[in-house]
Amino acid sequence: MLNAGVNARILAFAGITRFHIVLIAGLGTFTFAWLLTGHESAGLALVSGFDWFLVNLLNRVVDAPEDRANRVVGAESAARRARVIVPTGLALLAASFPAVEWALPGLLVPRAAYHALGLAYNWRLLPAPGGRRVRLKQLYAAKNAASACGFLLTLFAYPLAAWPGAGDRALAPAGITVLAVFFFLFEVSYEVIYDLRDAPGDRAAGIRTFPAVHGERRAGRLVYVLLGLSAAVLLGGFLAGAVRWRAAILAAAPALQGVLFRAWTRRRRITGADCVLLTLLGAALLLVYNVWRWAGLPLDLF
Repeated sequence: MLNAGVNARILAFAGITRFHIVLIAGLGTFTFAWLLTGHESAGLALVSGFDWFLVNLLNRVVDAPEDRANRVVGAESAARRARVIVPTGLALLAASFPAVEWALPGLLVPRAAYHALGLAYNWRLLPAPGGRRVRLKQLYAAKNAASACGFLLTLFAYPLAAWPGAGDRALAPAGITVLAVFFFLFEVSYEVIYDLRDAPGDRAAGIRTFPAVHGERRAGRLVYVLLGLSAAVLLGGFLAGAVRWRAAILAAAPALQGVLFRAWTRRRRITGADCVLLTLLGAALLLVYNVWRWAGLPLDLF
């Protein structure tokens, strides 16, 4: 058994790095690479996880004030180590570009786009009226769209750039579009749920999220709308012949998320533990999906 001090350090590290998001990003890239191109690559999944690790690590430092207000695990540790985390993170980022391009050629452009998005999300780089500069996170609606686009870059653009000529195993453009729209809507639902968790701190920090601007009840309704639309897009794509059942089965994820969200929010606010559990559950579903296909079990029942 680990002692209490070691457990506390592990929890702080997991909180600072948002390990649950790193995990689902890596597994998501591995899974969608296979769905889109027919290729498997643990290396590509590791690159995706590393990129999300860096962006999340730097984001923890920048978000320290609202994270403190929201009692996020690891917020104090990140704030105390800011002078080490920021230069180390930026140095790792710079060193990673030639290393990754050598190991997995073709990722330079989508990785540059992803990290440019991450830097604009975390720091005041965007011009605003009055000569000010703002973060993407401060812009209403753009915050959630930016996070969803980050996932589209790592889960879709990375594998498509790594294997541009995947041949017969590649998904047709119509199928890629269906999967991308499905995932965008589904991922934004995650973002709104996380915003519900962070609503008090975001209001205090002036971050204009949907719950902070329109209230938590309306934000809850938006979650159900996004989940319903994401599942409908995927099942509609299946009925139209754009995707096969192996992709359409992913509609089970928003259905399960809706059930859990309803159960959790009937009598209380969403919590940080709920968000972590929801993300880990998504990662577990991706793992089960891959184990299923590695075992040679049927993927196309219809």
